[in-house]
Order: sequence, then C-alpha cells, then structure tokens
Amino acid sequence: MKGELFYFAHKLDTGLDELKLIPISDAHYGNHLFSKPHFNATIKDLLETENAYTVLNGDLCESSIKSSKGDIFKQVGSPQDQRDWMIDKLYPIRHKILGMDMGNHEARIYNEVGMDICKDIAKALGVPYRADGMYLKISFGSGNSSHQEKQYTYFIYATHGYGGARTNSAKAVKVERTSTFIHADAYLMSHDHVVNAAPVVYLMPDNRTHHDEDSGFEVGKIKAKRKMLIKTNAYLKWGGYSERGGFPPVDLETPIITFAGKGQPKVNVMI
Repeated sequence: MKGELFYFAHKLDTGLDELKLIPISDAHYGNHLFSKPHFNATIKDLLETENAYTVLNGDLCESSIKSSKGDIFKQVGSPQDQRDWMIDKLYPIRHKILGMDMGNHEARIYNEVGMDICKDIAKALGVPYRADGMYLKISFGSGNSSHQEKQYTYFIYATHGYGGARTNSAKAVKVERTSTFIHADAYLMSHDHVVNAAPVVYLMPDNRTHHDEDSGFEVGKIKAKRKMLIKTNAYLKWGGYSERGGFPPVDLETPIITFAGKGQPKVNVMI
C-alpha cells in the first residue's frame, strides 16, 4: 500500500571486514550560515574511504518560502538552485548513498505546492527514496557464524525527526521512543542539530534448543543484543535563528557508525 513501511536491501562487497556509515543531514544549503568546509570534508571522507557509505536524512536544502520561518531574503539561491547544487555535490558519491528521506524544510515546499525536491534529488542520483523514513537491510563481508558463504546483516532505520526540544535529553528521547516500535540495529534521527549516541542492550531468545541433562527439559539460550540510538549533526554555524532563539552552537562533525564484518556482529559509534 502507498505509504506502508518496507525496507530496501543492499548486498555489498563480500570482502569488507567493516562498514562505516557516515550520515548526512541538516546541511541546510542555502542558509547563509551553512558550513561548506565541514560539508565538503564529509563528502571527501566518503569518496576516499572504500568501506564508507551514507544515508541522506533530510533538510539538505534550506528551502525557505514566503510562508515559512526561514529568512527568504538572506538564503542563497532559490529552492530550485539549492536542489541543483545539492545534486551536483552528491553526484560523485551516488554509489555510496544507501537511501534518502525528506526533512521538514523540504516538506515546506511539498506541503505548499505538492513538489518534492528530495524525490528530484534521489531520482537524479539513482538512490532509494521514501519520504517519511528509510528502512535498510545491509549485508556485507563473509564468514558470519563461521559459515564462509554467510554475510553479516544489519538493519538500519533512519527518519529526519520532528518537534522542538531544548535539552539534550529531550532531543535524545525521540530516537529512543522510535526504537521501541521498530526493530533495527541502528536508529538515525536528525532535526535537532545535536550529536548523541547511546547503546541499548536487550535480551533476545535463540530459537535453537537443546536437551538439558539437569532439568530433563528442552531449553534455549538467551543472548544479549545491542542497538545504537544516534542523533546526527548539522552543518550550520551559530547565529541567526539559533542565536535569537537561545539555542546553543551545534556540533559540525558527523558521527561515524561502524558495523563489524568479522568476528561477532557488532555496532559502534565514534563521535
């Protein structure tokens, strides 16, 4: 059904021992405080790191229109110019983009006139697109569970985010809330311009059983699993709306999520 949740599956190189995910979100290109050097550094890292991939998690363009809060008179170029610039910048790494969703800034245009510039970007780059959220299955490497032909498989759920919040804890709880009703190994949420990463450990039954000599019954093991809750960065220097509204400066460095492709399956985050 239209709008129903589904996932996109990617089978990547069997020779990868580790996969790095470097998300891109909240670039706000067109805002006069956009940090082009930090954005370019992320693109460069993705180009030069063989095992690095990305997810585009919304608000790539400032997209200020007359009815929005943004400063339409200070933004660089029109929303169409911003869309075209973003396509040009992302085109060299299009083979590294696993998926894309929409941010609230691009939604301004969609809600006003029904035009989806994120869909335009995704189509130009040839990458999967789902406006409300991106659910991914990634498989890579080999030798999982000591079976040479078996790849390591992880699920990732990314969505731009919503609402307002002042404290870091109030911002972080949004991604924690999402993790309670969708299964994934890593959850990415943006929008709040605050970098945060928190592991959550939960217990999961192994469906294999064996006969227990002591009890005389069939029993199974319980395994501890970890999921990572990640809030991503923005590429905006402090000033303007943030300064007037009393919001703190944001971290311009993006978190890097690593997925193991040898040994035990594992997800880590480097900030």
